[in-house]
Amino acid sequence: MKDILSITGHRPFPPPETPWRQRQRWNDLLFAHWPIRAEAISGLLPEGLELDIFDGWAWVGVVPFHMDQIVVRPSGAGTGFGIPGATQFPELNLRTYVRSTETMQSGVYFFSLDAASALAVIGARLFFSLPYFWASMQSTRESTNTIRYRSHRLLTSPRATFAATYRSSGRLSSGPLEQFLTERYCLFTHRGGELLVGNIHHLPWPLEQAEAEFEVNELPMASGIRLPERAPVLHFSRELVVYIWELQPPGHPSQSPVPVPA
Repeated sequence: MKDILSITGHRPFPPPETPWRQRQRWNDLLFAHWPIRAEAISGLLPEGLELDIFDGWAWVGVVPFHMDQIVVRPSGAGTGFGIPGATQFPELNLRTYVRSTETMQSGVYFFSLDAASALAVIGARLFFSLPYFWASMQSTRESTNTIRYRSHRLLTSPRATFAATYRSSGRLSSGPLEQFLTERYCLFTHRGGELLVGNIHHLPWPLEQAEAEFEVNELPMASGIRLPERAPVLHFSRELVVYIWELQPPGHPSQSPVPVPA
């Protein structure tokens, strides 16, 4: 695990010097991305963020996966520990890509995140101010390469159901679009009207080509997003370890210096 933290040359900016607070492993992950006109979703962003654009489009991603090996370090010291009932569960997120208008730091903005652990939902809402929802979920590996995924949001309105089967179809060399969609090293959220950033660290995504059949995908409409009538760009990844830092305002002294694009 220490080796991962020491490998930083692929990042656009270094990780924070402060201790990480959480470690996770993401498994059997599908990236499903749709290009969308910027004006269709720009009004859904909080103040202080602007859309990050590739090839003239904003991008919306639906990302199902299974998370495990979750360890937390509330004080930032020691090896951390797992919380019973919240060490492994399926997760499903709806996201886009943004930049801070203050620092120009680029990252991920989540419209929603569904998880099968009620404890994880409560903790993420409380400590990371992220829009998590409790859901009934199943992620089943039907073969070496095929995942059957089901999710139905609970206790909230509108309820959102997602059902898909996806699989790897071979290795993929990462190009400019893959870099744009996956190599993100911070997330943005807001609390009480204040924009906050949480740094993350991982190795470059080991991406594979993917195929998928979507039976139901109600997540975007539940957040007020209408996806275009076209096939998504698909990628698959088998596993990746991720480190997460505590939230801070953009430009906080504990944050890494961010190179401003020329």
